[in-house]
Amino acid sequence: MRYQVTGKQIDVGQSLQEHVKQEISSIVEKYAERPTDATIVFSKDRHEFVCETTVHLSTGLTANAKAKAGEIYAAFDKCASKLEKQLRRYKRRLKDHHKARRTPVETIGAPSYILARGDDHEETTEPETLQPIIIAEMKTDIKSLSVGEAVMQMEIADQSVLVFRNESQKSLNVVYKRADGNIGWIDPGPQE
Repeated sequence: MRYQVTGKQIDVGQSLQEHVKQEISSIVEKYAERPTDATIVFSKDRHEFVCETTVHLSTGLTANAKAKAGEIYAAFDKCASKLEKQLRRYKRRLKDHHKARRTPVETIGAPSYILARGDDHEETTEPETLQPIIIAEMKTDIKSLSVGEAVMQMEIADQSVLVFRNESQKSLNVVYKRADGNIGWIDPGPQE
């Protein structure tokens, strides 16, 4: 398994890197089959340290966790326990989906944009153009999944929305968390 332990404007020492590798490897060996790589990023948010962890699994799913604490080791430990809880919670489902799946998850590339947010505190006059200002442009992968796998991926990655290609219909679908706590599924049906 490949590890990438980095810090955003923070020096991550050898001792912390070894601690991170040891803890993450024990968690993923216990709850996940054949993880491919893990990315752990430390940063500082005012007076707290922030730890963000992403683990890519061989099934094509991704587990994400994020935690904050006043001390860098405590931030990592909180993040690791969140990751462990997610993987423990979905261990049986991960194994079931992996056994049913004969081929790895397919992905297709798609552009992803972050648009500038319009503040309500600015002038209330109409802008000259109605085109949004794009402040970031990046590439994202759209995975080819079943609906159950998509819901599981959304929950493991702690996302509120997931766009995926429905394996059975070969069309783009969306699953999302509703305000009432349920999961919504948008299915336009097979495209002709």
